[in-house]
Parts: sequence; C-alpha cells; structure tokens
Amino acid sequence: MNDAATRKLALSHIWVAFIAFILACFMGEYQVLERSGFISALDSPSVYFASVSTHGVLMAFVLTTFFIMGFGYTIATTSLKQPIWNIKLAWAGFGISLFGTVLAALPLLGGKASVLYTFYLPMMAHAAFYIGATLLIVGSWFWCVIMLVMFSQWKKANPGIPVPLAMFATTANALLWLWTSAGVALEVLFQAIPLALGWIDTIDAGLARTLFAWTLHPIVYFWLIPAYTAFYVFVPKQAGGFLFSDEIARAALIVLVVFALPIGFHHLYMDPEQAKGWKLLHGIGTFVVAIPTLVTGFTVIASLEIAGRLRGGKGLFGWILSLPWTNTMVLSVILALLMLIFGGFGGIVNASYAMNAMIHNTAWVPGHFHLIFGGTTIIMYFAIAYYLWPMLAGKPLFSNSLALLQLWTWFIGMSILTTPWHVLGLLGQPRRISSVVYNNLLTLAWKPYEFMMIFGGLILLGSACLFIYNLAKTQLSPASEGFDQQVEYAEPIHPVTSLPEYLNGFTLWNKVIAVLMVISFGFPILQFFFMDTFGTSAWGY
Repeated sequence: MNDAATRKLALSHIWVAFIAFILACFMGEYQVLERSGFISALDSPSVYFASVSTHGVLMAFVLTTFFIMGFGYTIATTSLKQPIWNIKLAWAGFGISLFGTVLAALPLLGGKASVLYTFYLPMMAHAAFYIGATLLIVGSWFWCVIMLVMFSQWKKANPGIPVPLAMFATTANALLWLWTSAGVALEVLFQAIPLALGWIDTIDAGLARTLFAWTLHPIVYFWLIPAYTAFYVFVPKQAGGFLFSDEIARAALIVLVVFALPIGFHHLYMDPEQAKGWKLLHGIGTFVVAIPTLVTGFTVIASLEIAGRLRGGKGLFGWILSLPWTNTMVLSVILALLMLIFGGFGGIVNASYAMNAMIHNTAWVPGHFHLIFGGTTIIMYFAIAYYLWPMLAGKPLFSNSLALLQLWTWFIGMSILTTPWHVLGLLGQPRRISSVVYNNLLTLAWKPYEFMMIFGGLILLGSACLFIYNLAKTQLSPASEGFDQQVEYAEPIHPVTSLPEYLNGFTLWNKVIAVLMVISFGFPILQFFFMDTFGTSAWGY
C-alpha cells in the first residue's frame, strides 16, 4: 500500500476501534466480578449498569463501525487499485462519527444513559446519548456512499468484468448498513430525541420496539460480513491454496444481505405488539439466513482442504495437519469456525419459538451473543488487523508468536466465559440484572459457573492486552528499510472471467430488499397509525 493518505485514514479508524475495544474489555471483567457477588465492595447497581451500557456501546457500535470503515477503505483501494473517492468526505465522516462517540460517552460514563446498548423505549437516556449515537451513524453513512460510488465507478470503467470479490462483499455490507440503520434512525429521530428533549410527552413503545427490531438483528451481519470477507479473500491465499468458488461466495453474500434485513421479530416473540403471523414470517426468514452461513462454512473448509492437500496432506483428514497453523489468518479462521458452530446452534434455539420461550431473557442470550460476536467476529477482526497492520504501518508485525498466543488465549477465554452463561440460562438465571438478592438451592447452583466466568473473563482481558501491545509495538517500532508488503487476494480454483449481472451488482437485489421490507415491516409499522394506543411516558435517568 503506497498511498500514505489512505494508510493514515484506515489506521485512524482502526485505532479508534481498538481503543474502544480495550476499554470495553476492562469493563466486561468488572461486570462478571460484580454480578457474581463474590466481592461485596464492588456491589453497585448504578455503576454496574453504567458499565454494561458503556461496554455494549463501545463493542457493538464504536469498535465495529470504525473497524468496518477502516477495513472498507483498505479493501476498496487495494482491490480496485484506485484512490478513495473524495477523501475529504471520508475524513468528514470520521470526524462526525468520532464527535458523536465522544458526545454519547459523556452521559454513558455519568450514569445518565444506562439503557444497555439498546433503544428500548420508554427506558430513556440523556438526549446527548441519542444525539451522539445518531452522529456516529450519520458519519458511517458517508463511508457507505463512498463505497457505493467507488463500486459504481469501477463497474463503469470495466464493463463486463467481475468486480473483485473483496469489493463486492464490502459494498454488500455498505448496502446492508444503509438499510438496517434506517430503523433505529427513525426511532431515535422521531421518538427518542424529541422525548429526551421534552418536545413530546409520550411515545408509542410498541412502535419503538418494532423500529428497533428492524435494526437489531441485521446489524449482526453488518458486524459479521468483514469476517466472511476475510474467509473468502484472505484465508485461502494465506493457507497456500485457492478459493473453492467465487460464484458461491457471491451468492452466499447476496442471500445473507437480502434475507438478513426483513427479519427481527424473533426478538419480539414475547412481546404483544405484533401478531403471531408476522412473528412466524420473520422466524422463517431467520432460518433462511442460516443457509448462507452453512454455505460459507462449506466454502471455507473446502478452500482449506485444497490448501492442505496442495501442501502434501494425505488421507481423509491429513490435510488439516498440513495447514500452516502458525499463520495467524489460518489459525483464526479455524478457531472462528469452531465458535460459529456452537454459536450458530444457540442462534437456532433463539429463533425457535418454543425453545426461545425457555431461554428468553436468561443468561443464555448474552452467552450466545458473546460466542458469535466476541468469538467468531472479533477473532477475525484480530486476524485482519494482524494481516493488514504491517502494510498500514509500513513495518513488520512485532511478534507473530505473541499473536498466536493471543489468538489461542482469546479462544480459550471465550469458551470458558460463554459455556457457563449457556448453562446458567438453562438453570434460569435472568439477564439484565446486577445481582440476585434472594438465595435458594437454585441460586447456590449458579456459583461455580459464575466463578468460571470470572476466570474466562480474566483470560480474555489478558488476551486483549496482548493484542493491543503487539499492535502498539508494531506501530512504534523503527521504520524497516525496504519493507513493502502488499495485500494479497485469493484466486478461485476456477478463474472467473464473466458473471451474470445478478452476481456482479446490487440493482436487482436492492429492489428485492425493498419489496421484502414492505412485506415484513409495512403493516406491522402502519398499524400503529391506524389504531388507538395509549402513550407511554419516559422513564430512566
């Protein structure tokens, strides 16, 4: 990467992301300590919920949004081999998002926005939190526009030629984010901010929850698509092989984006504002989204097998041992897929109405969420950072051995942390509480699992510190003469010379998404404007 301006832009985004990440990790360890009740001096519901809310926002919104933007700029310039379209607009988006983050952090740290990372009205935060969150999203829309423009410009300049898979995936994610962020944007602009500022006295909580459901689940795939991008375009090359199929990868991405959006009501299974028919429709859509995940898993494993056999692997499973396990990208994808298998099973439970009723609002839910997000997604963010950081900084990675240790400890720590969470959920421990004020045989049975969670959290915190240390040492090390490592993209085993437009663009799929969104959310939202409802007053800070 020879463009210094692009490197500076990408590094600025990713540093903000990982600073938010390490701060959130310290808060996470405090939370499992406080919630366990083992250290009475830490007991403070107000501090706990302020910490949980800040932890959630830093991880789910700040880390992800800034990382994805920085990653996207890198992908766009290296895969398309062209400079960023309107870099001033890119910096403006960065500035707006950063200002919004700081603005939202003030009430979060002050205990005036202890609403977790959700927007479930009438639970209210200070107006500055909602305004800051809105600015964070608005700044990210600048990134979306730049990605879409660069995608379109390249297609016009190269008619009939397949868009590089890495840019295809990144543009798909930008399109997904524009669609999915619209739901919470409508909720915040027309309900949360006016209520927080005192412009209105009441809101329709059912409408607010429906709009948030528009965003709540598709945002998960916004976080996850960079990991899938690395699966497809980095892993096969780093493993020493080829991508199993470029066309299958594109099809999986399209199905993921199209069907990830018109779902979300499985988060409202226990809520009365939507009828069971709409919940069934969204539930079916949720299971459809499992298909591209299974296809991705197959494609990645097939690509790894190709690499393993090219490296001399024999027999049914001999190729696995032949893989370069000391390559951070390869190790990460293996560990990520293991966590995705177990996390995906939990997701099927959550999306199944009867089973969801058993684990609804229990510790199972954060256990599943952390395994998918903190496990599969974040470990691939680590892998991407380890791969791209030397190119962005212009210096070799400080320590590959330290990076391998960090990845293993993150996997072990996440496994130890989330397994007890799932068990506690089955044992009936509720989530979104700071402590349990009653004691019986059931709550006593929770104690060993809470201790395991503390231990797992400590391993994760140590792993996170190793990660930041490795990146910082790389950044601060003396310049390396002659270091000029470039991004290498995987080639498919069968070269792709031409593609039908439906696998090389999003015009058709954008129309399909619009139709599905009208079907899935049209009546469920309009009904609130055609029936008498009683307004709900705000409560919170």
